[in-house]
Amino acid sequence: MLAVREVAAGYGKLRVLDGLSLTVPRGGLVALLGGNGTGKSTALRAIAGLLAPTAGTIELEGVRIDGLPAHEVVRRGLCLVPQGKDVFPRLTVEENLLMGGFVHRRDRRALARELERIHATFPILERRRRQPAGTLSGGEQQMLAIGRGLMSRPQLLMLDEPSAALAPRVVDEISQVIQELHRQGLTILLVEQNVGMALAIAEYAYVLRDGRVALEERAERLLDTDLLTSYYLS
Repeated sequence: MLAVREVAAGYGKLRVLDGLSLTVPRGGLVALLGGNGTGKSTALRAIAGLLAPTAGTIELEGVRIDGLPAHEVVRRGLCLVPQGKDVFPRLTVEENLLMGGFVHRRDRRALARELERIHATFPILERRRRQPAGTLSGGEQQMLAIGRGLMSRPQLLMLDEPSAALAPRVVDEISQVIQELHRQGLTILLVEQNVGMALAIAEYAYVLRDGRVALEERAERLLDTDLLTSYYLS
């Protein structure tokens, strides 16, 4: 479904991605791991159209999307939920969700259906729908950020460290939500510093170093061997 081939990207003279290649199959749940500064978030930004690659290609369903603006990438069915529980704090929960549905904003029935689906996935968001998003707990804001992304009806959802700065109980809840979305058939690319959580739910994993893939393997095998430990300690 997603094919990233030899992509290079960075910020000004700083080259962060240096020949990154990876694939995400339709219906898959793939983890993208690595230490700080290895290029994980930059990779998601490049795929999402927020950062223009300087080399390489990015294809979604066999069609090149590198070079497209971010809003057009969303229209093609790819959505990024960025790191940091990024919500509009002064808007209500429902207004935040509706912002995520801008691609079909003229279809009120579609918006209503998506809201109903998000409320079924995150019941707390329905109970808090009139509450300013900035007053939610950290875990609730993360659920809202994911829900807002789902409002665009993506074929591929990219999550950038959804467990960051959350209590263990909330991390478990987020993990269960990701697994349920995957069971429903959604394709997911997950960036995580919580390696244990990511490998427990992913099917396949890529590990980055210096802007390119240094290790790739089935997630269950990385959990059961010392391959990953050797990578982080080498």
